[in-house]
Amino acid sequence: MAKNRFSKAWIHAHLNDPYVKLAQQRKYRSRAAFKLIEIDEQDRLIRPGQTIVDLGSAPGSWSQVLRERLAGPGGTVNGRIVAIDVLPMEPVDGVVFLQGDFRDDAVLAQFEALLEGRKADLVLSDMAPNLSGVGLADAARMGHLAELALEFAERHLKPDGALLIKCFHGSGYSQIVEAFKRTFVSIAVRKPRASRAESAETYLLGRRLKQGTGESVVSSGA
Repeated sequence: MAKNRFSKAWIHAHLNDPYVKLAQQRKYRSRAAFKLIEIDEQDRLIRPGQTIVDLGSAPGSWSQVLRERLAGPGGTVNGRIVAIDVLPMEPVDGVVFLQGDFRDDAVLAQFEALLEGRKADLVLSDMAPNLSGVGLADAARMGHLAELALEFAERHLKPDGALLIKCFHGSGYSQIVEAFKRTFVSIAVRKPRASRAESAETYLLGRRLKQGTGESVVSSGA
């Protein structure tokens, strides 16, 4: 009974969420589009001519935003967008989609062939695990996804590139932040308005890969 009431309450809140309604109006595949839009408006991550990777891209709302922001004259994409996910994703015009695990050699080979020896300007990850409700287990899974995104970025980012990932406050969060400090010169914490206030999710932004040792600069919020 309690579970049923919770489900109805969640559905009611979801259907009345202004970002859900706005996503429907603007034909975004999920409300998550507005999280990236807000972060980009603050940090100016997305620029025409860039090579951008969208990890865990399905259902594709972040790829839609990338496509809009890289659109040049005539609507063609000025740059390169590669989306990767183990789940299927409906095509987004101008976005190359690879279905598979980006850790697999075959998928990596396809990805590297697409980049033709170039590095990415920006790597994005809105990946999250299927939540079990067991806090420690979910935090461990989230931390593992963050590590995977970080390893991918270290391998495929330009020295002055940026990585934006989703993570959860709680167990393991400080370790993710420390890993970012070891990897990037500049680190920022972002909690966009489109991220529900009751949600533990937050976003970490790392910019400029470290070349050797040095102190990181950490900023937050506004």
